[in-house]
Amino acid sequence: MSAGEDSVPTTTHGALTAFHGRAGDHNDRAMAGARILGSELARYMRAGLTRIGQSRPALSANWETELTAALPELRRLANRYDTLLAAGARPVTAVNRCAVALATLPVVARHRPDACVVWLDAHADLHTPATSESGYLGGMVLAGAGGLWDSGLGDGLALGNVVLGGLRDVDEAERRLLSEGTISAVSAGEDIVDKLRAAVAGRPVYFHLDCDVFEPGVLATDYRVPGGLTLDRLHEVAGMLAEHELVGVELGEFETIQPTGETDTDAARRLVEAVAPLLDEPRG
Repeated sequence: MSAGEDSVPTTTHGALTAFHGRAGDHNDRAMAGARILGSELARYMRAGLTRIGQSRPALSANWETELTAALPELRRLANRYDTLLAAGARPVTAVNRCAVALATLPVVARHRPDACVVWLDAHADLHTPATSESGYLGGMVLAGAGGLWDSGLGDGLALGNVVLGGLRDVDEAERRLLSEGTISAVSAGEDIVDKLRAAVAGRPVYFHLDCDVFEPGVLATDYRVPGGLTLDRLHEVAGMLAEHELVGVELGEFETIQPTGETDTDAARRLVEAVAPLLDEPRG
């Protein structure tokens, strides 16, 4: 199913988008993955799907080169979010890389400054161009949206509204920022559901998933960090978050070529089933 890029849903449930343009990619697998994941979301939700971004060979370059290449299509996504949120819609988005959130989070913050961003990721993504040793754009997302550097896509995200979940690979500069206590961080332990519930504290939720939050081998993704979540644990987290008002859902870093040997479509279907509580009609 597909819809024109300017289409706006008439309800708050499921303004579905797949973004698969350049966004700091190391390889081409997540662009293909976002296409597949978008299709599986459309199948599950029985919703029209808007696609943004032309898949091109990955540049695997430093942040400045990557951002320059990505900006035109990221601005299209930001404009779509602005339209959707202004209409009272709830975005559900498959993205190739976390760097895409440089476009989405400032718009969410502008329309819903009360929302808590629950960011499930093995990494903190709190670097700036001045602190990053790798120069990887995807590692600078929350810092950019939080106004610690200028991405050209806006900021406005209050870092006190960020809850990191599944965090376990943090660099020293990020650790210093986290030590200030403004940002909540929850590890990927058995008590993650209860700790996330306490950190969210009843606030509306914008949910972001980086597939590297999983234990290596669960799904194909760019980074593999031991000590991650299972799909069953994600389903528990999703069920808890679904008790809150949902502002939007963003799923990223799903790559093709599965470590399990299953098809990419089957793997995407398992991921969609794990987050299904966040995709169903709002409660109440």
